[in-house]
Amino acid sequence: MATDIIPLSGLARRLVDEGVVDAQAALDATEQARNSATPFVSYLVQNGLADAKIIAASAAEEFGVPLMDLSVFDLESIPKDLVKESLIQQHNALPLVRRGVRLFVAVSDPTNLQALDEIKFHTGVNTEPVLVEEDKLSALIDLFINSQEDSGLGDLDGDDLEDLDMDVFDTNDSAEEEDVGSATDDTPIVRFVNKMLLDAIKTGASDIHFEPYEKTYRVRFRTDGILSIIATPPQNLGTRLAARLKVMSEMDISERRVPQDGRIKMKLSKTKAIDFRVNTLPTLWGEKVVLRILDPSSAKMGIEALGFEDFQQELFLECLHRPQGMVLVTGPTGSGKTVSLYTGLNILNTPETNIATAEDPVEINLEGINQVNVNHRVGLDFATALRSFLRQDPDIVMVGEIRDLETAEISIKAAQTGHMVLSTLHTNSAAETLTRLRNMGVPSFNLATSVNLIIAQRLARRLCAECKQALDVPKESLLEEGFTEDDIKKGFQVYEPSPDGCSKCNAGYKGRVGIYEVVKITPELSRIIMEDGNSLQLAEQARVHGFNDLRRSGLMKVMQGVTSLAETNRVTTGH
Repeated sequence: MATDIIPLSGLARRLVDEGVVDAQAALDATEQARNSATPFVSYLVQNGLADAKIIAASAAEEFGVPLMDLSVFDLESIPKDLVKESLIQQHNALPLVRRGVRLFVAVSDPTNLQALDEIKFHTGVNTEPVLVEEDKLSALIDLFINSQEDSGLGDLDGDDLEDLDMDVFDTNDSAEEEDVGSATDDTPIVRFVNKMLLDAIKTGASDIHFEPYEKTYRVRFRTDGILSIIATPPQNLGTRLAARLKVMSEMDISERRVPQDGRIKMKLSKTKAIDFRVNTLPTLWGEKVVLRILDPSSAKMGIEALGFEDFQQELFLECLHRPQGMVLVTGPTGSGKTVSLYTGLNILNTPETNIATAEDPVEINLEGINQVNVNHRVGLDFATALRSFLRQDPDIVMVGEIRDLETAEISIKAAQTGHMVLSTLHTNSAAETLTRLRNMGVPSFNLATSVNLIIAQRLARRLCAECKQALDVPKESLLEEGFTEDDIKKGFQVYEPSPDGCSKCNAGYKGRVGIYEVVKITPELSRIIMEDGNSLQLAEQARVHGFNDLRRSGLMKVMQGVTSLAETNRVTTGH
């Protein structure tokens, strides 16, 4: 065989003998790897010359080293601060577990004895190799190093922070905005806060919570509607972290007794910036700071991305383009009402229309729309702003929320006098919205003649398309959940999230989708309203018209494979 005269040995020869790589390719790879100071296995995988899984299996058999699948390994088990990151990266070797005087080290090339020797020298512990796949090892090393980059806060105590520079790296009204990467501050507190903000943007979080407790401090992200702990810096740094965030959002850092509001603008590039709405709250153990991430791109999503069914979208667009009337969007906090309203405003925003909004506070700036920040301290509430709008020749008015009778009456008067009015309420369904307004004191006749459309909504997590799993549900259970016989006859597959998720998702879910109840006020519904019918009568008539309630809309998303039955139950029934 030709390979007998080629100077190959060990793993390279075995891979050639097994037909994994060509003899000449193996020889070239050996030389190139040596010249570039790259491990032989890394060179093969990086250049696509051989599959990492096949190499690992061959190497394990050749050298008698145990083989391990890193995809099931827990990152938290890796011993921290035992081996320098530079050493890990240099040798592409990662300590996995320490047991007494033995340290098990993950390697993709068992001939890399230098790595094992250097780790042993630096730790004073005997090293034993564990063979793993090259690509999985590189990915785990990246994850491990990223997890260690939380600015070294654990090495600091309160005294180390006295001289920290707290200059703002990017504020709301800064005339000279800097790119994120160009900040001159390099202190641990500054780096940690900056990293938390950037990580939140990268992971698609909607909120960041900085929370002090008696003996602990934690940072949590709300991602796809679910809060999870991201970092636990030392408790004694809480005051400094709150001070840094207050400086960045232009608050009074000397005032810790009352809540404060502010904003931060983070410039990611010349064309993209992210706003953070910041609120502080004095708690028992210090100031809790919550940041709401306001991404302008979310307000410019096409209506197709929101999750409306086709007939619901048609109803929404039809009522939006009416010359007058009222469109109400309802749901609890965090159900996506603002995005739905902004999407509607963007559709209506043309040079021919005069649009004014009163918001508390303005979350996202919209070019071409006159936005007013409600300020109760100076007497500028929703009702006052609305009265002023009506003297400014508006075509479309958006009221952030109808909270009282005065605001409701002015909104309805505007809707009856040639204006399109959009607003929100905190109610659970379309029928309850009409009942709530009536309980506020709005006459039934005014409701029946001014309200065009009511949208009740929730946000459900989307199943990850890469790893969702089929779930076998008995027919009896499907009927109990609310599916009809016709649904079952047509046939559909129920999916559930993968228990461990994948690299592209968060516990089997990725992103969120709206679940909607869209009810157009028909003559029959108007009659029930004027007869002071209750919410049950209104809901029943809406069903007769074929307007899906939230539960039915959620089940349709399950049938489409968009979300899981468990998630639909969580957002529509609370279970």
